[in-house]
Amino acid sequence: MAYIIAIIIIGFDQLTKWLVVENMMLGERITVIENIFHIFSHRNSGAAFGILQGQMWLFYIITVVMVGVIIYLIQTEAKKHTLLKWALGLILGGAIGNFIDRLFRQEVVDFIDTFGNFPIFNIADSALTVGVGLFLINLLLESRREKKESKN
Repeated sequence: MAYIIAIIIIGFDQLTKWLVVENMMLGERITVIENIFHIFSHRNSGAAFGILQGQMWLFYIITVVMVGVIIYLIQTEAKKHTLLKWALGLILGGAIGNFIDRLFRQEVVDFIDTFGNFPIFNIADSALTVGVGLFLINLLLESRREKKESKN
């Protein structure tokens, strides 16, 4: 199931990025909800908030290591835990989605602009964020379960 989730995320991420690249000029903005949500054609050669600009080699290494760890966890731990399957599937899909951009474009296509001090992001970023959140919730639930079992 984790791999299916990852494939869906990668497909949706790449489709939306392709639509932005093919149909919008760089810097073009489409208002969806005034002052709240826009589609904004943006590129990022770094990480969130534009840090580590141009450090593609670092992102390649981190992503390959991360994907290896995630696949290991899917094969060894996630079989027993549905929440963990979802978390790892989202993280894997998000990591690979942005990796594809970095590999073929040397930058990541971002387009979701929610205003405020939040960076412009994409579907892969969203999947990574939700996946990490679910991963942390799973850790908390497992920790509580283990404590409860050790008391019995």
